[in-house]
Amino acid sequence: MKYKGPIYDKSFEFGLISIDLYKKLKSMKEYDLSRQILKSGTSIGANVNEAGAAVSRKDFVNKMSIALKEARESWFWLELLKASDAVKVDVDQHIEKCQELIKILTSIVKTTQRTIKK
Repeated sequence: MKYKGPIYDKSFEFGLISIDLYKKLKSMKEYDLSRQILKSGTSIGANVNEAGAAVSRKDFVNKMSIALKEARESWFWLELLKASDAVKVDVDQHIEKCQELIKILTSIVKTTQRTIKK
């Protein structure tokens, strides 16, 4: 099952901004948070990309579900970073982009699950 579309582009873009945020945080010596954000932020796109090579709809849903979990984890780390005031980095745009990914991925997973059940 081939899948490329807006979610692929948006998750790739989110991966890039996650790398940029990682670099900023690392330069501020926020090593733990920077690594968490890097891992979860880049994993979204990696799993969306893997979904593009899914061998079945069930496999596609599995990969997209993992991408959704990673998006939720990214959102958590970003919200934690914002609330902690430990570092003065504006993450509001990151949070907005992450929330958008969560909405799209949730829709993709739910819609595809419904088509499997039919």
